[in-house]
Order: sequence, then C-alpha cells, then structure tokens
Amino acid sequence: MSDRGEELQDGKAKAERAFLFKPALISALKHGYSRSDLRDDALAGLTVAIVALPLSMALAIASGLPPERGLYTAIVGGFLISLLGGSKFQIGGPAGAFIVLVSLTVERHGYDGLVLATAIAGLIMIAIGVFRLGTYIKYIPHPVTVGFAAGIAVIIFASQLRDFLGLEIAKEPGPLLAKLGALWNALSTIKPAALAISVAGVAVILLIRKFRPRWPSFLIVVTLSAAFVAIFHPDVATIGSRFGAVPNSLPAPSLPPFDWQKIYRVLPDAIAIALLGSIESLLSAVVADKMSGSKHRSNGELVAQGVANIGSVAFGGIPVTGTIARTATNVRARAKSPVSGILHAAYLLVFMMLAAPLAVHIPLAALAAVLVVVAFNMSDHHEFRALLGKSWADATVLLAVFLITAFYDLVAAIGIGVALSFLFRAASLRKKSG
Repeated sequence: MSDRGEELQDGKAKAERAFLFKPALISALKHGYSRSDLRDDALAGLTVAIVALPLSMALAIASGLPPERGLYTAIVGGFLISLLGGSKFQIGGPAGAFIVLVSLTVERHGYDGLVLATAIAGLIMIAIGVFRLGTYIKYIPHPVTVGFAAGIAVIIFASQLRDFLGLEIAKEPGPLLAKLGALWNALSTIKPAALAISVAGVAVILLIRKFRPRWPSFLIVVTLSAAFVAIFHPDVATIGSRFGAVPNSLPAPSLPPFDWQKIYRVLPDAIAIALLGSIESLLSAVVADKMSGSKHRSNGELVAQGVANIGSVAFGGIPVTGTIARTATNVRARAKSPVSGILHAAYLLVFMMLAAPLAVHIPLAALAAVLVVVAFNMSDHHEFRALLGKSWADATVLLAVFLITAFYDLVAAIGIGVALSFLFRAASLRKKSG
C-alpha cells in the first residue's frame, strides 16, 4: 500500500474514533436547530423536570441520604450527561438501581467514602469508553436485564415499606431478609395517617394515569399531600422532621482529600458503581433508540457518564446514570435534541431555588407511594411471566438473576446471569451441531 493510501486510512480511522466520542448535542445542532425545535425541547424538558423533582428527592431518601443530594445529582449530573453524552434523548439523574449500593457504601465508608468511590467509578467509566468497551455492554442477554430490573424493583419496594406504613425503626437493615425481619417486628408501630396518605397517593397516581395520562401524577400527589400536612398537621414523618430544611442553592464544588488507604478500601464499591452505572445508562440509551429510531454512541455516552459522576459528587450529589423512565418520558414528550435534558436540569435548579422552603412539609409517606409505583412499573411483570414460559434456559437465567439481585449482590447477579446465558447458548449450539 502506498504512503498516500496509508495516510488516508489513518485519517479515516481517526475520524471514526472522533465521531464515536462526539457529543450528540453537537451532531443535533450541526444538522439544523430551529425555533420550533427549541420550543419542543423546552416543553419536553419541563415535562421531565416535573417527573424528576419528587423522584430525585425520593431516591436520595431511599438511599439513606438527605433529599437535596438527589436534586444536586439530577441538576449537575443530568446537565453534564445531556451536554456531553452520545445519546440524543438520555436523561440523567439518581436511579433506583443504586439505592442499596449507595446506602451500603455510606454505611461502610461515610458520605466522603461514597464521594471518593463515585469519583473513581467516573474515571473507570471514562476508561471503559476510551477503550471502546461500551459496545459490548449492550449485548447483555434479555433474561438478565429483565431479572435484574425485577430484583431492583423488589429492593425498592421493600425500602419504602417503612415510610409507606409509618413504622418506627431505629436502624433499618440494608440486606433484604434482615430488612423484612425488622419491618415485621415493627408492624405494631404503624401510623394510620401515614398509611392513609400512602394508599391515597398510590390510588391518585393510578387514577391520573388512567384518565389524565398527560398530567404529572407524581408531582400532583406530592404537592397535595404536602398541602394536607401543612394545613392539618397529621402525625406523619416529613422531609422537615427527618432532614430539616432543604437548601435552595448548589453547594460549592469540592472533593475529599487524596488518600491511598481510603482509595483501596472503597475500590470494590467504585467498581460496582462503575459497572452498574455503565449497564444502566446503556440500557436506557438502547430504550431511547428503540422508541425514537435514533442511534446512540455507546463509548461517548460512557465517557460523559464518567464525567457526570465526578461532577455530581463534586457538588454534593450521589452516583448518576441514564434513567429509563425519565428518558422514555423525554422521548414521549417529543424532545428533539439533548437541549431538552439540559433544560430539564435548569428547570430543576429553578424549582429548588424557589420551592425549597415548601419541601419541609412533604410527607415521606407520599414519596414512598411514588417509589412503590416506580417499583411496580420497573418490575415489568408481563415480560417476566413471558420469559418464564419461553424456555427452561431463559427461565433459569431469569430466576437466578432475580434472586441474586434481590438477596445477594447486584453486580454478581449480572455476571452470573451473563455466564449462565453463554453456557446455555454454547450447550444448545453443541447439541444442534451434534
């Protein structure tokens, strides 16, 4: 091959590599961005922000942290994911999949340990993207993803029973079996007011979704329940009674001091956060592709996710990833580009600045009702039942991943599920060839 040919090939390879990491925002704006596109993105961003506002606080509380940390995550992490990511419609924020991992990391190492672990996870995610390994994550077998989602749904549901019922538990255990035992022992402390708010909240959400599906059911329930508490003062736990006032601005950015010993201690948690965040974000991007007909850039998305995780914890947040429910909402709201995700973060910042003093009245029972509905939707029970009847191999993988996720370890569940899938696939091919 001539020198000229080699130069052309090298140039083409460099261009392809650059394209893989080019943010979807640049591509969207380069192909033309009209005033009507901006209007559609502004409306879609507002729709997603209305969904994300109560959800972000609820997920932080479910992780054992103050509600503002969920808002910081959605604002800073969500902004960076939309600004730099490889998916046109991805919406970033705190996710239910991280509840157990975040709470265990904080319990073992404190919040500073979580910050350090998440920052390291961000670097790992950047490395995964740079070395172009993200392309392979999206090939995780379907029974693995369904079993994983169902296991996460069980974890989220169990984590909300305390506030859903208004139980008094001095220290709620993290592992599922121990948690269920503690909840059972505390059943005599049920608060009727909390249970009434929770049940009414679930009922209102379901009714709104059936008869007025375009209305923001989560925000309506949280707002109405907060107004009820402010007026009638029932005996229920609220954000104010448990966490105090919610700040109305972002904190100054900071990271914990560099400490080799602490890095060594949090490294397993960092690896788990990186793997879980990578898988969750790319699954969300794939969902957006199927809904919109677009095509995301896996490795560029992972680089952005890594930067977003570092940025999120630098501003007092928690791990951030692409979120399937909010991303799907963004697509359904007719977003045109990543500008909708950027505006969603801006709207959340404005909401926090203006409405933070009112958040003290929000009952934790209402947020529990929101997450119970989220858990039910996340379980994808129709697909779960369908896979159980499809083949014994799919059913085995599905149940193994589900049980390991719910009762043991999230990352181990994915690894074991993928290994089982490949073993069954190899055995099937060997049987056919034989």
